[in-house]
Amino acid sequence: MQAIVQPSKLKGTITAPASKSAMQRACAAALLKGGRTVLHNAGVSDDDKAALDIIQQLGATVKYEGDTVVIESEGGVHPVSDEINCGESGLSVRMFTSIAALAEKEITVTGRGSLVKRPLSFFNEVLPQLGVQCESNNGLLPLKIKGPLQPKNIEVDGSLSSQFLTGLLFAYAGAKARHTTIKVNNLNSKPYIDLTLTLMADFGLKTPINKNYSEFYFQKLSISQFDHDNFTYSVEGDWSGGAFLLVAGAISGNIVVKGLDVFSTQADKEILNALLFAGTNLTDTEEEIEIKESKLKAFNFNATDCPDLFPPLVALASYCEGTSVIEGIHRLTHKESNRALTLQEEFGKMGIEISFQDDKMLVKGGTGVKGAHVSSRHDHRIAMACAVAALKADGEVVIDDAEAVNKSYPQFWEHIQKLNAGVTLNHNQA
Repeated sequence: MQAIVQPSKLKGTITAPASKSAMQRACAAALLKGGRTVLHNAGVSDDDKAALDIIQQLGATVKYEGDTVVIESEGGVHPVSDEINCGESGLSVRMFTSIAALAEKEITVTGRGSLVKRPLSFFNEVLPQLGVQCESNNGLLPLKIKGPLQPKNIEVDGSLSSQFLTGLLFAYAGAKARHTTIKVNNLNSKPYIDLTLTLMADFGLKTPINKNYSEFYFQKLSISQFDHDNFTYSVEGDWSGGAFLLVAGAISGNIVVKGLDVFSTQADKEILNALLFAGTNLTDTEEEIEIKESKLKAFNFNATDCPDLFPPLVALASYCEGTSVIEGIHRLTHKESNRALTLQEEFGKMGIEISFQDDKMLVKGGTGVKGAHVSSRHDHRIAMACAVAALKADGEVVIDDAEAVNKSYPQFWEHIQKLNAGVTLNHNQA
């Protein structure tokens, strides 16, 4: 699909989509918790659907009742299939592989698209220490695992992604770990671990003691008073997707975004600080964030713990007078594309100069964004970043493979159209 975006002045009110980070974790928690879980504001992205499919293969039942999802589980992992398919979801493969390893049955973990190129050697190194047989395709998918996983004191590397640790924390909880410690070196994206621990506690799962993000200690098993049979959980709004809406407002609009919890533990809530550093005119409350077109200035921002913010930050920096510096590009290599290079090349087509210096990305803004023909490279966040940058370009921007947004934010095109963006979708793209 091709999207053609015209320069536009945005206006109106929109509600951010559900957080896929929270939604996928909620699916894992509901599977392990057992009983009946009702999810309100359930996500509808491709990654959310992958998580729902995985927990069904691992023994849960899933029913849709209006705008809610009802999950029923016996508690723990009881596979009904010898395969789980993670689609293109990095979180799903990193989280559910360890959870699936709770089963005695051999399970093959598969995926598609860019996911088959993402390094997963973590599992070859760690799972055998926990009594799990693990075979991979030279550190890539498919993976073959056979448990059951047995919690032990281990030490792991957290530098590539916190998602591997999230999977282990859930698996240890599912295995009823006691008197065991996971030591972690060089942990990135600490706010995502906060999200994991908060959600585990919300679902009544055994939650470890966090010792300054370097150790996670599971105490002796305690008797839970949690009502597993009647639990309701509302999935919070997505700061990752909402960031694009907020940046769009700062560039070319006067909009109100609802559904984003300013007290959330999501890492991408940091977009608010970046917008303030850039001089954005915004007002935030517990219910909504109002943001207006602003005279923007160059900013410095460390995105090491929130690498998904790079694409919207580049769109923002394109309209900031001067050179903005965004730190943490080492986190961009193993995404849906090599996002650092993709951003440099695709924004270069729109006349924005991007360079790299050590671990920093330098974006020269205020020079004017040009109409151009760009490609998402099948990367959802690149598609949205190009669309947002197009809102104040000197001509139309044509975006190939615009359907990539379905991975995380399938309502994106509809939402920015509701905000008065001039968007035409061509479903017959060759």
